[in-house]
Amino acid sequence: MSVVDLARFMDDLATESGQAILPFFRAAFGMDDKGHGGTFDPVTEADRAAEVILRGLIRRTFPTHGILGEEFGSENLDAECVWVLDPIDGTRAFIAGLPTWGTLIGLTRNGVPVRGLMHQPYLGERFSGDGATARMRSARGERTLRTRRGTDLKHALLATTDPRLFADGPEREGFAAIEAAVRLSRYGTDCYAYCMLAAGQIDLVVEAGLKPYDIVALIPIVEGAGGVVTTWDGGPAAGGGRIVAAADRALHAEALRLLNP
Repeated sequence: MSVVDLARFMDDLATESGQAILPFFRAAFGMDDKGHGGTFDPVTEADRAAEVILRGLIRRTFPTHGILGEEFGSENLDAECVWVLDPIDGTRAFIAGLPTWGTLIGLTRNGVPVRGLMHQPYLGERFSGDGATARMRSARGERTLRTRRGTDLKHALLATTDPRLFADGPEREGFAAIEAAVRLSRYGTDCYAYCMLAAGQIDLVVEAGLKPYDIVALIPIVEGAGGVVTTWDGGPAAGGGRIVAAADRALHAEALRLLNP
């Protein structure tokens, strides 16, 4: 399949999954708690319905590809190409009726993220990237994404999904040091933070405890817009864990110095 056809297929995935999700948004729906030990980890009917559709389309079109999804596990992970899916990243926002959630569709080749798409069907926004370029499509048209360059830490806008992501000790201390150094911080952003970083609205995203399906689709978008995404120790981010995304290399280096004193 050509690059153009692959982009069209990912658009089809976004369209079909969005149609499955939207009837549930701001409506009554079933929900389960996957959490253990008192941690609330919700999954909704919409999550499951969308992932079923995504997996079915991928299996029919690319039967030799692997799939890793949040709701239904993994299959054929030894394949050269593996799709990494999160049908609703930001389920808590979805439950609350807030539109800061999105469907994440990522593709890895030999373990490296090569294409990613974030779809917010309620707002009609799609962010896509291939590591070299990134674009946003909405009702207002389509545009190339570029991160905001040249912002130092004291003037940066920082985002994270929840400060409770960080474990007591070095993790929490590292995030506190970053937050104390920046101009402004925002919570509750989920996947939207990375897309807003790619769009030049946010300068820095710092998180912990992520799974591959939380980040793989977002890496080609941020990198395609000129940003940097790594783990806190500067390693590859595709495996999840403690993640830092920055608008440029200089800001990324500043962040790493505070996260790793």
